[in-house]
Amino acid sequence: MQEATMCRYLSKYAFIFLFLALSGLIFLLCNIHTVENWNCHTISALYQLQSRIQSSFVDLPTFHHNRTFCAQLGQKPFPEDELEERYLLESIAWPEPRPGSATPALHQTSDPAHSLFAILPTKGRREWHVGDELEALVQMHDFLGRPKLYGGDFLLARLHSPELRAGVAGKVVDHRNGFYSAMFPLPWAGSAQVEVTLVHSSEAVSVLRRLREERPDRVFFKSLFRLGSLSESTVCNMCLPSDQHPLCNYTDLHTGEPWYCYKPKLLSCDTRINHAKGGYLKHIITAKEALLFQSGVNIKVHVHASGPDRINVLPPRKVEVENSSKNPEPGKLAPSGYFYKDSWRPLGDVTMRQFNELSAITQCLKNKVVNMYGDSTVRQWFEYLVALVPGLKEFNLHSPKNVGPFMAVDSTHNILLKYRCHGPPIRFSTVLSSELRYVSNELDGLSGGPDTVVVLSIWAHFSTFPVEVYIRRLRHIRRALVRLLDRAPGTVVVIRSGNLQALDQEVSLFNSDWYSLQLDEVLRSMFKGMNVLLVDAWQMSVAHHLPHALHPPEVIVKNMIDMLLSYVCP
Repeated sequence: MQEATMCRYLSKYAFIFLFLALSGLIFLLCNIHTVENWNCHTISALYQLQSRIQSSFVDLPTFHHNRTFCAQLGQKPFPEDELEERYLLESIAWPEPRPGSATPALHQTSDPAHSLFAILPTKGRREWHVGDELEALVQMHDFLGRPKLYGGDFLLARLHSPELRAGVAGKVVDHRNGFYSAMFPLPWAGSAQVEVTLVHSSEAVSVLRRLREERPDRVFFKSLFRLGSLSESTVCNMCLPSDQHPLCNYTDLHTGEPWYCYKPKLLSCDTRINHAKGGYLKHIITAKEALLFQSGVNIKVHVHASGPDRINVLPPRKVEVENSSKNPEPGKLAPSGYFYKDSWRPLGDVTMRQFNELSAITQCLKNKVVNMYGDSTVRQWFEYLVALVPGLKEFNLHSPKNVGPFMAVDSTHNILLKYRCHGPPIRFSTVLSSELRYVSNELDGLSGGPDTVVVLSIWAHFSTFPVEVYIRRLRHIRRALVRLLDRAPGTVVVIRSGNLQALDQEVSLFNSDWYSLQLDEVLRSMFKGMNVLLVDAWQMSVAHHLPHALHPPEVIVKNMIDMLLSYVCP
């Protein structure tokens, strides 16, 4: 009797419950844009719930030229973000050698052996003083010795003195007609020699640009899935064609940063246990294009001078001495610093201390928590400090070598030093899925304050992706830094820029300095005006006499650390 009464009761109100449920769903769908705008830093609550329940499968385009590169996978950018992205992409736009033309034969491309540069007199005089600006004019020729009539070559310029172990980066201006101006400040008195290097011809840059836009899959990643004794490995990336296999969706719930793996045949998506570099695709350029990337021929080869390549710099003029403390005139070349006797000397308002005594480093870091996030170039800083400072002892976290996370402690002086790699894409050896963290999320977990130091280095692993991917990642980090500095204004934030590295054909196709240069310019623009400090690894690696290396030699790292500590302890 009671059961019958209960059934009639439920039947009576079932329609009401169903009506309320459908009304709520309709309301949610009609106002989904409002819901999304409640929190512009996360994807919608509905999507978060769905992602927690099961991995999502979305249809993705096959790889082809796509300026927005799977932009639909992340959060829809705000109008101001789209405007900034367009501005940034325009600011790094590179001249096309011959728009629409096919790859020319090697003999039609830039040949450093036939190209020349000449030092120009200043105001009609061949006399230079400290504080002046030196200009050299470069003319590029092809392998037949004919002048090139268009620009787009990637050139580096350096002024240096082997005797003084001095060097400064020059600024290269492309006149887009085969001529380039290399301009140098003159910060020291004495001998100075001009060096101009062709990194890549304009034709090679066109190949690199095409690879970046059309083959972001040329570095691929993998993950291992395991349940009991059963294990499978599948390919992963930021964007995967879904017409081949179902996908596991590992999009970050807080930032919306996309990451996908092909779903294992037998296991579920939640059995993923790690992330690793899978490898590099081969045969991604034609035999004709391969001729544009020959070590010793047209990759990082010096351009010869048509006359003297050295000058003697005289002491500053009297007026220069009087104005030496002032900032450079508007429009005048203003590098971040220069080397003198292998010691970096920053220009402008920055003062760098020399931390030659270990006790001075310890005293500077006393009562500090230093959080390092990024790639192996900032891990190099962690390793340098741990090896150098006697009191810092690395705590064994049983982390994989070269991967981390790492932690070092000096309990006597209350120093804590930490390193963690940034989230995917990261081309390290195996990283546990649980240890894959996005920098912006880590920053949101910091209390911050005057005794907190944040060091960031994020560049090397983004070179194979369209620039929009890098812009999106830096935007999330920038927003997290704004939140951190708002709640803890005394936090010291230092960003390490990218640097030059040794190049051959294979490295060029994946990690060319041209890719790094473009990312470096984006990074500087995006953090300009913020209360963050820059260690200019790019100009340091250009200015120094030692060969370029992804992980710079110790003498350069020492100067980078001195610059970092000078920011922490001015």
